[in-house]
Amino acid sequence: MYETYFGLDERPFELTPNPRFLYMTAPHREALTTLEYGLSGRTGIAVLIGEAGTGKTTLVHAALHSQNTRQSLAVYLNNPSLTRDEFVEFLAAGFGLSADAARSKTRCLYELTEVLAKRHQARHMSALVIDEAQCLPDVLLEEIRLLANIESASEKLLSIILAGQPEFADRLNQSSLRQLKQRVGLRCALRPLRRDETTAYIAARIGVAGGKTERIFTREAIDTVHECAGGIPRTISVICDNALVTAFALDRRPVDTDVVLEVCRDFDFMPEGASYDKTG
Repeated sequence: MYETYFGLDERPFELTPNPRFLYMTAPHREALTTLEYGLSGRTGIAVLIGEAGTGKTTLVHAALHSQNTRQSLAVYLNNPSLTRDEFVEFLAAGFGLSADAARSKTRCLYELTEVLAKRHQARHMSALVIDEAQCLPDVLLEEIRLLANIESASEKLLSIILAGQPEFADRLNQSSLRQLKQRVGLRCALRPLRRDETTAYIAARIGVAGGKTERIFTREAIDTVHECAGGIPRTISVICDNALVTAFALDRRPVDTDVVLEVCRDFDFMPEGASYDKTG
């Protein structure tokens, strides 16, 4: 829509978790390394915590496509609001088990252990990756704890990655989940971007899309994006994408503060206590 107008090859602020557009802060690099190690090693359970929109899903996809995890069979679940029977069915389908395993937890565990042991003997890793882990019901968290117990005499046979929002970390502190928490071998966290990181994030995505930041956004506009988004990457992308649409419609470039504020007012992204004129 606006790509040619701004000299872009593609839209730089799509919300899909495309690893090509991943901007790596120090916490992101640490988290990616942790996820790759969790997928390729035998560490049991690894936990990634971050506010909504900080890039957890993008990091998970980057780790799944990493050179370091090519020998891993990773079964990925991004909607974990399942019953126990549905979870068993999901495991059976993901790990290529029989139709009987999909209907019976006992059969599922028997076949899964057999598959994991064979892959272990072939020096191939197997992993279960669950996104939006804060949505997991307690009954499935207990099932995951039991899955983490599948092991040989010396090593875990299944690596488990749990990525969730801060409320998931709070749940792990509950006494009823202490046994699960004790099995967490790796843990990392993401935070909102600082102002300079927001500038670099926007520049990096525009660069991947074939553009030049200084021709597209003023410095003041980027500062306003950061303030209104609170440093949350997904919100930054929403504001920037809609600012480009608005500026294109107004035949205005580079995008200035007025355009950004118009978008932020429309989406109710204005920071609390902001003194900007809201009359338009």
